[in-house]
Amino acid sequence: MASASVSTPARVLAFAAHPDDIDFGAAGTVARWARDGADITYCIMTSGDAGGFDPSDRSNVSGLRRDEQREAARQVGARDVVFLGERDGYLEVNHAVIARAVELIRRVRPDVVLSMHPERNWDRLQASHPDHLACGEIVTRAVYPAAENPFAYPELAEQGLEAYKVPWLWFYGAPRERENTAVDVTGTVDAKLAAIRVHASQHPDIDGMDATVRRLLQENAQRHHLPEGSSAEVFHAVGVNTEQTIAGF
Repeated sequence: MASASVSTPARVLAFAAHPDDIDFGAAGTVARWARDGADITYCIMTSGDAGGFDPSDRSNVSGLRRDEQREAARQVGARDVVFLGERDGYLEVNHAVIARAVELIRRVRPDVVLSMHPERNWDRLQASHPDHLACGEIVTRAVYPAAENPFAYPELAEQGLEAYKVPWLWFYGAPRERENTAVDVTGTVDAKLAAIRVHASQHPDIDGMDATVRRLLQENAQRHHLPEGSSAEVFHAVGVNTEQTIAGF
């Protein structure tokens, strides 16, 4: 396993396609970092309006899911949740959405950007919802080169949002062959599961979901050779602007 810094960053900006994506993919790590003093912001790109199971009242789905995500974020210590309001199932890689991601990156100026992965996972296709893939590509393009290019989206600089170089881009939900970083979340599993359970509108079998998540976290730890009994979240960590990277290469 290649190494990337897992020390607590000062600021984290976590992107997701839908409410609950971060909670499944990275909430244990978020809870660990928040506990240790990190300032964490969520950005949810779609309204989640195609989620849930009740066909009788679709008009309230988006509001319900926003409320669930705010409470789930509170459970793990995230400070703020930003909703872009794109239509669930229709998220596209376009400059309108990329510009909004760049705006948020330049505003928050995070040490770590968390995002869904832009590559399809053929071993578990359910992890590769088209909105997930679009989220990953949007964020990747926003991180590099747009956020750090002072001439990209000049309207942002005119608003006082100067170019910013993101040090680290961490993807969750990566295909296994891309995993290079495991974070021990043994101490924050309960917080992660509490956050996931908040999204009750999406989970008809809470107990089954709980057992499955616990098992997968333990399997992650075993696969990455953490001590027996550990739980881990896994990432594809990419150094964008670090001591080991050179601009333009």
